[in-house]
Amino acid sequence: MYTKRPEKQGIALKKQFGQHFLQDQFYIDQVIKKIPFTQGMNVFEIGCGEGVLTKAIAAQPNLGALKVFEIDPEWAALVAKDLQHDARVQVCLTNILDVNLNELFAGQQWVLLANLPYCITFPILHLLQQSRSVVPQGVIMIQEEVAQKIVQKSGRGYGYPSLFFQHYFDWQLMDKVPPTAFYPAPKVFSRLLYFKAKLQPEVIVDEPGFWKFIKACFLQPRRTLKNNLQQSKYGIEPFSPELLAKRAQELSMQDFLHIWKTLQV
Repeated sequence: MYTKRPEKQGIALKKQFGQHFLQDQFYIDQVIKKIPFTQGMNVFEIGCGEGVLTKAIAAQPNLGALKVFEIDPEWAALVAKDLQHDARVQVCLTNILDVNLNELFAGQQWVLLANLPYCITFPILHLLQQSRSVVPQGVIMIQEEVAQKIVQKSGRGYGYPSLFFQHYFDWQLMDKVPPTAFYPAPKVFSRLLYFKAKLQPEVIVDEPGFWKFIKACFLQPRRTLKNNLQQSKYGIEPFSPELLAKRAQELSMQDFLHIWKTLQV
């Protein structure tokens, strides 16, 4: 049986782009209020949809410039038309993952305010990690489960993403957002999440190698380090029986850094 795709303003929503539009003004207000708009503050948005958040950002008198990255040509055209008389607003019809933010924003600092598509949350987070000098802070809306993984310090849900993104950013959980705040309603809860880039994260010797080691430790999170490392190139010889009996979920970032330093000797 054919099921008609949901529409907004006569435009069919496209499942491949993960389009769930935030409708509830309360949560839009929380995004706007979290970071004070200082005079001339530059903002960018990823995925404007019908432009509810976009218009709230554009309504801020201290706004310097607003760049909107939208992959769907129909919504990009609609929002560009709605805000065509505001010279501060530029709607870019492009995939944000194809953009080099360090080059685009070179010499400037931009704040991200966005309801991120669930399907590309982690690629966008990695993009932000690579762009910390030009995107020092922001507020994002992501899936609740993913938000909890990012901020987790130990135990269930704690893993490579927790360690990686906490190393480069400070995170703050904001409002939990129910499916009813969106159209169409997703099947999961969402979360507003504030981030601020760390100016000087601790230096790690052979940083790419360290993160590969972390992935090996968390290969199967519920298993012991011994079981995980036996399947990796690192083996188990350098480690004590006490350490090998632990699960990666029981170890802190400082624990892993200490282990990594012993491997460099």
